Amino acid sequence: MTIATASIDQNTIRRRGTGLRAYNPDKVFKGYTLFTPLTGNGEVYLLNLEGEVVHQWNLPYPPGLYGYLLPNGNLFYNGKTPEIPPRFPLWGAFKGGVVLEVDPQGNIIWEYKHPDHHHDGRRLRNGNTILLALEKIPQSLIPRIKGGVPGTEADGDIYADVLYEVTPGGEIVWTWHAYEHLDPDIFTITPQDQRHEWTHGNTVGELADGNIVVSFRNISTVAIIDRHTEEIIWTLGDDVLAQQHFPNELANGNILIFDNGAHRRHAALNYSRVIEVNRQTKEIVWEYADNPPHNFFSSYISGAQRLGNGNTLITEGAFGRIFEVTVNSEIVWEYVNPHFAVRNILGDNSAVARGEQNSVFRAFRYAPEEVPWL
Repeated sequence: MTIATASIDQNTIRRRGTGLRAYNPDKVFKGYTLFTPLTGNGEVYLLNLEGEVVHQWNLPYPPGLYGYLLPNGNLFYNGKTPEIPPRFPLWGAFKGGVVLEVDPQGNIIWEYKHPDHHHDGRRLRNGNTILLALEKIPQSLIPRIKGGVPGTEADGDIYADVLYEVTPGGEIVWTWHAYEHLDPDIFTITPQDQRHEWTHGNTVGELADGNIVVSFRNISTVAIIDRHTEEIIWTLGDDVLAQQHFPNELANGNILIFDNGAHRRHAALNYSRVIEVNRQTKEIVWEYADNPPHNFFSSYISGAQRLGNGNTLITEGAFGRIFEVTVNSEIVWEYVNPHFAVRNILGDNSAVARGEQNSVFRAFRYAPEEVPWL
């Protein structure tokens, strides 16, 4: 039998189906899923388990790169401000520039702008906000930075990450420079990455003990920073990780990490996984991977959140896929972002990276009591 159709959607992801794809009401964690399409202009959606939008924010800045809910129910949002000229070609893809706190009605409660902010900003328990930002490293350090594609510095410069803690009044009260604490002989840029960046942080967060966790993609390293001494007191590196995202602390003190799997040291096959790591032993005590492994792979962005019933919500960011798995890796909920637009992930004119995409940096599930205003 021949099936004829007048038009075939040439976008592979959209052709496979979008919106709600799977739902087991007996095994999911009940609540609402928050996500921000990277292809949008500032739209943030809250979905019910049936995949229906139950609330939407329309913010004045496009995403740079995501938002999450604060304990008070307001939205904390990392937005993108104009950057002219860009520091280097890739900068436009992950640049931020502004962080906001917005109430459910869309009113801006608080706003802070910094031209060097990128990727992530989080509200601390003391009411301040911590930001990832970018800075040039000293010229004297550049010859010591190993790895990367030779000759790809940014007009002879290399950038690395700096952390800023900002008060509600906009005063910077704490600063941490990556180049002062990372050893160039140990932390090497992945060979396939360009040398305009050394570290490329994509996550900053606060642990229960007040220390700071950071993810550095270009050196495949998660680091914990002592809040008082500013020294790095814990790392997990490229012997385990490959360009990971969103290390976050679980209630048991372990660290949950989306291990993207791009440029793995010990495997030729590209595949992603989510791992739970014991901080004391660095042992992987839980892992999600698909079967076969290469069925699940996002080379960039992405994240994972442990839910209250023990399930894990995973964002396969490059393909806009958000899904929930049980402790036994059974998929019980799946949603594919239906919002597509042309986006260039490399921030330049590379045809390889340009096209209609539905990417999502990070998504979160919230229990009904965490959204009392809904």
